[in-house]
Amino acid sequence: MPDISSPVAMLLLWGAIGYLLGSIPTGVILARVMGLGDLRTIGSGNIGATNVLRTGNKRAAALTLLGDALKGAIAVLLASAFASSYDAVQLAALAALIGHCFPVWLGFRGGKGVATFLGIMLALVPLAGLIACAIWGLTAKFGKISSLAALLAAGWTPIVLVLIGRGDLFALATVLAILIYLRHWANIARLRKGTEPKIGAQS
Repeated sequence: MPDISSPVAMLLLWGAIGYLLGSIPTGVILARVMGLGDLRTIGSGNIGATNVLRTGNKRAAALTLLGDALKGAIAVLLASAFASSYDAVQLAALAALIGHCFPVWLGFRGGKGVATFLGIMLALVPLAGLIACAIWGLTAKFGKISSLAALLAAGWTPIVLVLIGRGDLFALATVLAILIYLRHWANIARLRKGTEPKIGAQS
């Protein structure tokens, strides 16, 4: 029998735990429970809080944002408490974001990872997480474009980590940011064209 206590096995275990937590489709579940219909047929079809907001239900959008953030935070906190190496913590974080973006339950068609990314950073390095949230929140408030807020928050986080003395997480934050940028590729194209919809727009 394979040694399930081996370092490789433990990494795989925490990767699986992170992925399964991240793959919980919070927005889809809440939309159905709250009678909003199938979120994948509404607005952009995305399963995140921004698209939930297009239903007009701010409470559902807020709960989706919180739930998606908690997925990332819980994956990190569980691994931090019970894993035997920090590599496992980082893998659980990465896997949680991958799970949100590519959930097995939805045919690997998930969200764009912003709230989960923020939850991960808040759990890993609270100061960096708060700064990322501030960048996201201020950009969303004054720029009124969700994707721009997400891209700035994710893009600045690796730099922030270095500035506050947590350069050991630069590689992880960079990989997470790259994944978020890839998930926002169509948004980036619309931003360049000036056609990206404002927050709360119906399409």
